[in-house]
Amino acid sequence: AKNCPHCGAERFKIKIEKPTSFLEETPEEGTKPINPKEVRRRFEKMAKEDLWLHGVNPDVTRPEWTILTVLPIPPVCVRPSITLESGIRSEDDLTHKLVDVIRINQRLRENIDAGSPQLIVEDLWELLQYHVTTYFNNEVSGIPPARHRSGRSLRTLTQRLKGKEGRFRSNLSGKRVDFSARTVISPNPYLSINQVGVPKEIARELTVPIKVTEWNIEEMKQLVLNGPENHPGANYIIRPDGRRIDLRFVQHREMITETLKPGFQIERHLKDGDYVLFNRQPSLHRMSIMAHEVKVMNDKTFRLSLCVCPPYNADFDGDEMNLHVPQSEEARAEAKILMRVQEHILSPRFGGPVIGGIQDFISAAYTLTRKESFFTKGQTQLLLFAGNIKNKMPQPAKTHPETGEPLYSGKSIFSQLLPETLNMETTSKFCKGKECPNKKAGKCAKEECPFDAYVKIINGNMISGVIDKKTFGAMQSQSILHRITKDYSNEAGRIFLDSAVQMLLVLIVQMGFTMGIDDFSVSKETQDDILSTLHAAEKDADKYIEAYLAGDEKTLPQQQGHTYEETLENKVQDVLQEAREKSGDMAMKFLGDDKHAVIMTKTGARGNLVNLSQMAAVVGQQSVRNQRINRGYKDRTLPHFHEHDLGAEARGFVRSSYIKGLTPTEFFFHAMGGREGLVDTAVRTSTSGYMQRRLINALQDVKCEHDFTVRNAAGGVIQFVFGDDLIDPSKSDHGAALDIEALMAKAKNLK
Repeated sequence: AKNCPHCGAERFKIKIEKPTSFLEETPEEGTKPINPKEVRRRFEKMAKEDLWLHGVNPDVTRPEWTILTVLPIPPVCVRPSITLESGIRSEDDLTHKLVDVIRINQRLRENIDAGSPQLIVEDLWELLQYHVTTYFNNEVSGIPPARHRSGRSLRTLTQRLKGKEGRFRSNLSGKRVDFSARTVISPNPYLSINQVGVPKEIARELTVPIKVTEWNIEEMKQLVLNGPENHPGANYIIRPDGRRIDLRFVQHREMITETLKPGFQIERHLKDGDYVLFNRQPSLHRMSIMAHEVKVMNDKTFRLSLCVCPPYNADFDGDEMNLHVPQSEEARAEAKILMRVQEHILSPRFGGPVIGGIQDFISAAYTLTRKESFFTKGQTQLLLFAGNIKNKMPQPAKTHPETGEPLYSGKSIFSQLLPETLNMETTSKFCKGKECPNKKAGKCAKEECPFDAYVKIINGNMISGVIDKKTFGAMQSQSILHRITKDYSNEAGRIFLDSAVQMLLVLIVQMGFTMGIDDFSVSKETQDDILSTLHAAEKDADKYIEAYLAGDEKTLPQQQGHTYEETLENKVQDVLQEAREKSGDMAMKFLGDDKHAVIMTKTGARGNLVNLSQMAAVVGQQSVRNQRINRGYKDRTLPHFHEHDLGAEARGFVRSSYIKGLTPTEFFFHAMGGREGLVDTAVRTSTSGYMQRRLINALQDVKCEHDFTVRNAAGGVIQFVFGDDLIDPSKSDHGAALDIEALMAKAKNLK
């Protein structure tokens, strides 16, 4: 509307000069400033019914209240002054700002009273406005921030509240807490996945409040007598009237002990069997914080089972972790029932186990279950005892050809860990898939598989196949651990994993599993074959480079959608990549399947075939941004090469193997390729971290209601049925509601 609906006055255009100057354009006087008094006067005239149209509730607030007539001053406790070591008092930033406001206000009043020219009064008024603006927010765009004498920007009200270091995120949403500990973590393979080893020093410092009752009074008296120095002891007594007695300063503990009676509270040391929360940052998913059972140990680090490393993404190169002690009975119950490690074996992300066998345990499981593995009665009993299997012994598979002693197969020993009604069929990593000669002929050989890759378990007996990462590892759906946890219980899954780990630990210690120069040394003939393959590839590359320089489109036809230069790069990369793969295959063929380094890669325990072939045969092309290395000096990568040299060596092809050692130029190119990986990782971490934060903030109020609809805080429906299929991923079979094949295997072999 051009005119006021109430009085008919004409409405003029208002311009804002940031941050606080308002100008009105009138036909008679042109552009003139409006002072805050005038703005407030106009706001006061606004009718109640008009306010509703502006989205303002007049019963609660008024627009004129946005213009301050009085500046609120916070009390001294909000802006405390500190005394420095030298005895000088240093005032808070807010106090500095308030002093500025008072000083300019005083000058403004003096100038108005003295009848100073309008220009000076306006300047002082603008200066006062500047100080008030920066008092509230010292980061307003368009005006310079107020600074301390030292030159640093003042931290005023808005800066105290906003951002990561502000009041909300730093002191309210997240804060430092009591009853917590942090130290370096170390591995202890003898612990259960549910346990955590806590140093005695920490156990003496962290306390759990326990009510004294008629049933535990004698135990509590003993803890008080032990005091804070001896574990298990107590640090405090809290009387019914709320008074705390610090046992560090009590001379005669016997006298205090006699006064104990039901109703008192004891803050006792952490002891074996208590439940604590264990966390590793960054906490990226639910399993980054889980409840563990305390086991008090000597030394100064937290100890944890190796199998729980994947969900925490922990390793032992100096990682630190946090431990929190629940203080109430309810919190302890929730930790035990909802947060215990065994309750999180199956991940809510994909329904498979996020906890499972890793590294050495996978190599040992393969060694135990392969066809060639047989054990004497003594060895078998030792393995079964380690796996906590009592009163069970498998049938011998054969007798020793010389001594006639009964020998037990590794498969039958491993079978003792499995539930007696477990029936399943799957394949291991050794399955060749479409490359398998039997599959090419049209039928899988199943139990007769020449690679022993078909894992078949009937009524808890492992008939065929080997155990490797696919059947026993963490993050593997349809593994044995997945089936046991899903079909029996989390407890059964935990017992299976703990027992298997203990058994495999004894096996790998006895057997020895290591890696030496022999694992990567190839014969002279193989080395010569590799060299000739590389020479041939480099010749091919040179041929294409010459064709490119001569513009010979017969030898090097231009690819569609690519420049001629891109065509050359693609062709050279393909030739060199093929040569590296061929060389790797030659080395792998020579190394065979029995070397420990090869077992590691083939079972999926650690590393891959590329790592092995780089160590034994050839490192291959180094790339930056998926291109051969092309930047460095003018028209060449390094001063060691001719200008415009497009050859393999000049563009970062490393023909040495790690075992042979790299030349200086190869080493430099290798460092360039490696540096890109490090930078890329750092950049991706920060990007994904910020993206996750935004997603969490956007979805924090979304939840599944009792009618299975997914709604936000306002009750708006986001999904009519949870996940559109009403399947909880962590209770699913890798996303499906049920696994028909697993059910069939079960039904076929019902006892």
